[in-house]
Amino acid sequence: MRILVVEDEPRIAADVRTGLERAQYAVDVCTDGESAWFQAGTEDYDAIVLDLGLPKMDGLSVLKRLRASDVTTPVLILTARDGWRDKVEGIDAGADDYLAKPFQMEELLARLRAITRRAVGQTTSLLTAGPVEVDTRTRLVTVHGSALPLSALEYRLLSYLLHHRGRIVSQSELIDHLYSGDSDRDTNAIEALVGRLRRKLDVDLIETRRGHGYLVPDRFQ
Repeated sequence: MRILVVEDEPRIAADVRTGLERAQYAVDVCTDGESAWFQAGTEDYDAIVLDLGLPKMDGLSVLKRLRASDVTTPVLILTARDGWRDKVEGIDAGADDYLAKPFQMEELLARLRAITRRAVGQTTSLLTAGPVEVDTRTRLVTVHGSALPLSALEYRLLSYLLHHRGRIVSQSELIDHLYSGDSDRDTNAIEALVGRLRRKLDVDLIETRRGHGYLVPDRFQ
């Protein structure tokens, strides 16, 4: 999954980026409100971590403009403002959750998992399809009960397809959600990645729909 972090304090931005990348997310970072508004409005993200105290345009204005433009990406507000009025204003503007600084990285990750689950109708951190299970909390992947080591990209691919099980996911959508903006991205890389994941899973899980994309069907319960 791909996350946009909007934070103007370099140390916090670097720490959040590192923590998210260790949790297998693809991460882009913006340091001001204007670039964040443009980036979030033109690129596809699974969630946005948004600071309120930003230069050029404050975070609340960014959020209001995104929602007015029908951008429905889940937003987690991350800010030093912890008064209840600020929280109410943020939630009313369209935020999905609110985390005050200072914070623990594990709590940030847990809140991100929760808002991204809700966005696709998932209720728990465990994604299951037949013999394949993905625990998004621990990032443990098992097949028939045995742990399966995956690369970060392989994990993101499997997690994204399971989050969107029953829906055909195009190659372009996968490119948008598996890679950060500064990565080399093309359809050949996606085909190779899907092939590697299939071989590792050794389960007939991912279907190819020629000309359309990939599907984990609902028949896997």
